[in-house]
Amino acid sequence: MDEFEKVEKLRQRANVTYEEARDALKACDGDVLDAMVYLEKEGKVDSPESSTFNTNYEEQTQYQDVQGTVDEQEKENSKTFGQKFKHLCSIVIAKLRDNYIKVTRHENEIIKLPLWALVIILLFAWQIVLVAFIISLFLDCHYTIEGKDKMNVANEAMNKAEEAAEYVKNEFDKL
Repeated sequence: MDEFEKVEKLRQRANVTYEEARDALKACDGDVLDAMVYLEKEGKVDSPESSTFNTNYEEQTQYQDVQGTVDEQEKENSKTFGQKFKHLCSIVIAKLRDNYIKVTRHENEIIKLPLWALVIILLFAWQIVLVAFIISLFLDCHYTIEGKDKMNVANEAMNKAEEAAEYVKNEFDKL
């Protein structure tokens, strides 16, 4: 490669003038790579951005601690049937204790009963409660479950039962 080609190549790579490229090549005995380093040291060329890579986990922000997650899952999976049943019972008891059923008719509250009491009544007299529930729907009673927990699914079911009773009443009135 002749001197002109070296100057041209260095000028394009380093984005310097012909004169600066020629002077850098003269200072480095015609070596293009040494001339590029020379221009960097002179501050005429920006050095390339340096990147460092590290395999140390603590310095990697995009990764999460998988071992902790696996340990929690293994701990949950290692529970015995008795432990799982005990946990389920504690959840059910909390829901029964913290919530109540409210029966209203024409915006007047008829009864407000804790859910645990309703469960006990259902255990011993479910036939009577079922009949009373159906009759009360036809008498425009409204049932809601209120309390600490949001029981939206149960309340939606109650609303559908009320709509069904209203539909039957309307059909009966048409006869």
